[in-house]
Amino acid sequence: MSDTVQDRNYYKKIGFKCGLEIHQRLATKEKLFCSCDASLKEDVSVGEIIRKQRAVAGELGKVDAATLFESSKNRSFVYNLFSRETCLVDIDEEPPHDLNREALEIAYVIAAAFNAKVPDELETMRKVVVDGSDPSSFQRTILIGYDGFLEVNGRKIGVPSIFLEEESCGIEYSDNNVVVYNTDRLGVPLVEIDTAPEIETPAEAKEVAKKIGLLLRLTGKVQRGIGSIRQDVNVSIAEGARTEIKGFQDLESMAEIIDSEVERQQNLIKIAQQLKKRHASVGEPFDLTAIFHNTSVNIIKRSIQANGKVYAAALKGFKGLLGTEINTGRRLGSELSDYAKLAGVGGIIHSDEDMEKYGFDKQELEAIAKRLSLGNDDAFILVTGPEETARLAINYALDRARYAIVGVPKETRGVDSKLAVTKFLRPLPGGERMYPETDVRPIEVDTAHYATLLKNKITVEAIEKELEKEIENRQLAEQMLWSPMLTLYNEILNKTRVPGYVVAPILLEKLTELRRQGVEVEKISSEAMVKVFEEFSIGTITKAAIEEILKHKPESAKEVDAIIRALNLQKLSSKSLEAMVYELKRQGKSNDEIVKEIMSKNRLRVDGAELNKILNIRKR
Repeated sequence: MSDTVQDRNYYKKIGFKCGLEIHQRLATKEKLFCSCDASLKEDVSVGEIIRKQRAVAGELGKVDAATLFESSKNRSFVYNLFSRETCLVDIDEEPPHDLNREALEIAYVIAAAFNAKVPDELETMRKVVVDGSDPSSFQRTILIGYDGFLEVNGRKIGVPSIFLEEESCGIEYSDNNVVVYNTDRLGVPLVEIDTAPEIETPAEAKEVAKKIGLLLRLTGKVQRGIGSIRQDVNVSIAEGARTEIKGFQDLESMAEIIDSEVERQQNLIKIAQQLKKRHASVGEPFDLTAIFHNTSVNIIKRSIQANGKVYAAALKGFKGLLGTEINTGRRLGSELSDYAKLAGVGGIIHSDEDMEKYGFDKQELEAIAKRLSLGNDDAFILVTGPEETARLAINYALDRARYAIVGVPKETRGVDSKLAVTKFLRPLPGGERMYPETDVRPIEVDTAHYATLLKNKITVEAIEKELEKEIENRQLAEQMLWSPMLTLYNEILNKTRVPGYVVAPILLEKLTELRRQGVEVEKISSEAMVKVFEEFSIGTITKAAIEEILKHKPESAKEVDAIIRALNLQKLSSKSLEAMVYELKRQGKSNDEIVKEIMSKNRLRVDGAELNKILNIRKR
């Protein structure tokens, strides 16, 4: 997506505001407040606990709206436990241990990279978790840096806060009644980096997210892989409302999704203006089950046969607006339906839809209109299901309908990747969700040590310059800078004597070539990759043999050894090579004939430069 002066003028005109929240897991040995393994390698649980959650007032004496909303669902939460990666701290049956100092040091390095100031003292807070992803219903978080910034395309973007906090559980399964979580990642250290709402366009949001991700990778102290980094986006426009879009995994779609959210808010504002002109209002729900005693509407018929109920309510002045498109494939009715679905129903039926497709007859529609006192400009919504579920669902939908008259509600929304739009998750949480953690001691910050880190902070420019020096190719150096392979590249260089100009082409070009040939290079582990270059470094194999080994997708160092033995890829010794050259010379063959014969039989076991050296010596 482009980012021209015209784009910036347009977004400025509509009052576009955008900020990011980047969550990145740290590569530590242990979790943040216990000594459990933080590597996330276990895959078989050894037990489970089951809990419920209920909303309580926070430090300010108020109940957070998002917490209250989630609590009303009355779901059960199942937590799978693991032998080395779960302990009593994780399930809130033991006080937290002292803060992980390894994680703290990494957080300081990250704060320095973003030019942040640090507090004189670190205070641990509890932040209410509303979706059940923590057995304790809260997450521990520490403000580690503030008033920072980063530069993107010559512009400074503020970084007002950086937090060190606990990771939540990973979701295993979910339905309307129960959610199953894995506790292996619970409590793993992560940093949250918040930008100021100074991002001027959706395209710039993507660039800022990429730059933050790059700086985090350059520390060499963050986890890699799916789910290890998550990007949330806060978006609003003039007359709209702040919306938090959760869980971007694919940065390529970020600008498109943000634009989709802008479009949604613009259309909701237009709808609200029309509703106000019509003096619209929202009625109360009525039980209309009796109207459908002999219905042909299958969804209602099946519900009633299962002892379900039918509830409907009037939306005065809403006629024609429930069917108004707010995004591609999404209408105002879809927004109301999203709220209803959270109670456990399949959705709503509204009067702007084609009633014939459902099977409603004229008498049923007339009975609904009479019972709800509908006028010419009025609409209705209808929900069916188990009595309590249906009652809760229609009340959720009516709450959303009431806000449609006001404008854009403050919400947390997820990403529908198929439609490239956002979908409602829960109300936007507020300050009521934070309160002090009394079980963790404050930590006095070593300001002198942090000043040293700040002086020697990581910069993109310095890293790129060093890469160009190592790789001896500007284009490959820039490619490596942004590549997920950078961490592995640095590990190989740190553990072997292989120069960067050898390592980089193999990681960036050769693996791509093998992938195109159908080789599942993703299965090659970092351990195996380092082992391959170690063997090359000590002269066990030739450079040509590296590709052959990688074709066999080794997943461990032992597999690399096994492949070398099985394929007889050990490099020929200088003594053996000299003997071959001597014998072929004795037979009267020319240098070109010798090279051709030796390489045709031993291409993967002979170093070409060494062979040429021997031939030159022989020639002299």
